[in-house]
Amino acid sequence: MLNAHQLLWSGFQGKDPGEVTLPFAPGGIILFARNLDPDPVTGPARCRALIDGLQARFGAELPLAVAIDQEGGRVSRLLPWTGPTPALRQIWTRGGAEGCARWGRLWGEGLALLGFNVDFAPVLDLWDGHPDAGIGDRAASPDPLETAQAAGAFLHGLESTGLRGCLKHFPGLGGTTLDSHLGLPALADQAQVDRNAAAFVPTSHPDRLVMVAHLRTPASGQLPASLHRGSVAENPWGVRGRFLPDDLEMGGCADWSWPERVRLCLEAGHQWLLVCQSPEGQIACAEAASALPEALVAPALEATRTQRRHIAPCPPFTPSAWQAWLARLQAAAREA
Repeated sequence: MLNAHQLLWSGFQGKDPGEVTLPFAPGGIILFARNLDPDPVTGPARCRALIDGLQARFGAELPLAVAIDQEGGRVSRLLPWTGPTPALRQIWTRGGAEGCARWGRLWGEGLALLGFNVDFAPVLDLWDGHPDAGIGDRAASPDPLETAQAAGAFLHGLESTGLRGCLKHFPGLGGTTLDSHLGLPALADQAQVDRNAAAFVPTSHPDRLVMVAHLRTPASGQLPASLHRGSVAENPWGVRGRFLPDDLEMGGCADWSWPERVRLCLEAGHQWLLVCQSPEGQIACAEAASALPEALVAPALEATRTQRRHIAPCPPFTPSAWQAWLARLQAAAREA
């Protein structure tokens, strides 16, 4: 019998291993601010102990994929420990590709000390300067080529430390104003969709994580791109990767039942099911995956297991190593 719940890349509640009550063994986990002790003295070591404890519980056969959203700027889960850090747009406009590579490497080194092996970064959405845009300065540039250069440099730095990055939010949210956490944004102009997607082409390859947005496009019809095979595995731009949807608890896909969401995800070509927020959502997602035919689940499950076999081990955590990294990071932030 297939362990379909291992397709879940799951959020959870709790800051210590004993507080985590997931009723299934996921293939991946993602940590949020709710999982991190904000105390800059005790928090980092407590984070590493949490991850090590969950690796021992769920990763005995294959290592868990362990992720965080750590971009810098306003998407910085480590903010209570590091202080303010620059967003990607600031890094790119002031430091170019060299600055992006430096920050990717810095984040990779610090996250590896904490026990992470994946950073859900960088953003490849295009910056459009719209005051109501949800992405804002998380995006490097309005130009697809510059965006690809910034993201490629960030990834080069990040992945040199052994972490995986993740291209997001394919095919691109540039030009939208509705936050997909709240509802389903739409782009009616196919030229805008094509321009957005062009930023992802130079940095994609079959072994790179690609997070797909809940975004309605002319090609996806009534579905979000995240649930539409023609926008994922059969996308027209030739973007390849290890696809996963943005959080399946977001408002952008809430009009579909859990069985529909999960089935459409796997039919679209996703290898993972990202479900981040509530115990109820995590259980519903796991149950929906377990009810699907083996022929639909098995290819995705083997793909995720292959990825997990190649997870690089993290270096040991020591307070001195953390403080040395933190000093370098904060010096870079002052210079940014």
